[in-house]
Amino acid sequence: MKQALLTRSAALASIATALFLVGLKLWASWRTGSTAMLGSLADTALDLVASIATLIGVWVASHPADENHRFGHGKAEALAAIFQVMLITLSAGGIALRAITQLAEGGQTAAAQEGIAVSLIAIAATFALLAWQRHVIARTSSVAIKTDHLHYQSDILLNLAVIAALVLDQYLGFGIADPLFGLGIAAWLAWGAWRAGGEAINHLMDKEWPDQRREEFLEVLARHPDIRGVHDLRTRTSGADDFVQFHMAVEPHLTIVEVHDLMDEVEARIAREFPGVEVLIHPDPQGLVNEEGVAAEELLPDRAE
Repeated sequence: MKQALLTRSAALASIATALFLVGLKLWASWRTGSTAMLGSLADTALDLVASIATLIGVWVASHPADENHRFGHGKAEALAAIFQVMLITLSAGGIALRAITQLAEGGQTAAAQEGIAVSLIAIAATFALLAWQRHVIARTSSVAIKTDHLHYQSDILLNLAVIAALVLDQYLGFGIADPLFGLGIAAWLAWGAWRAGGEAINHLMDKEWPDQRREEFLEVLARHPDIRGVHDLRTRTSGADDFVQFHMAVEPHLTIVEVHDLMDEVEARIAREFPGVEVLIHPDPQGLVNEEGVAAEELLPDRAE
């Protein structure tokens, strides 16, 4: 529940910030005629739509498991992230097209002071939002908030680029600076979309945890003296939820009650080291491995017979 409240607060903060910045940049785009400013406005407008999608995603993801979704609703966050990636890609294409058109026309901006002032205000507001998002990400690992965080990280560079473009154009006479910076902004957005899309797809495709985290998990199991082996370890992340399942070898002479108690002990130890992870353990008598290939590989070789 606490994680759900944190992710929701981050999404609401993003929406409020985006609404404020859209109004400012809309006025600045009209005053300056800058492609870089227009690109920044388009990015912020899409940030607003994306932040609304993020709010919906984290709201759906916060719902507990039900009869039709026994593993919960965590993948709603990844779906929201994919939607954001699509919007970022469209934004990058539109900005690039506008910049190329302006390059062909020679490029020209006006009212640099207003544009620079708006960009400085936007940078200050974005820094405040990023600080809160980092706080939420550190405590929830939300993929939707991470993607939203990427948007606003890029906003810092976008606003700096707008300032640079206006200064070069208005004060140093470099007329094509604005469309060139517009192309740079489009390229940055496209690269960010590629990276964010990769993480969202990993969640949707149930990609295994990173090797280091899997090794840390196995180290927890290795410290239990009654575990005789582990194989067929499977891990995945869905939104802010983690799932693990594995086969655990135990002494063949143990009764079912003793095996059950051992599994409870292992789950309690995992819960201390990996809070919130949902665990499914399949016990096997030591020496019995029915799986083949990678699933049959012994992951605690020093425990094997």
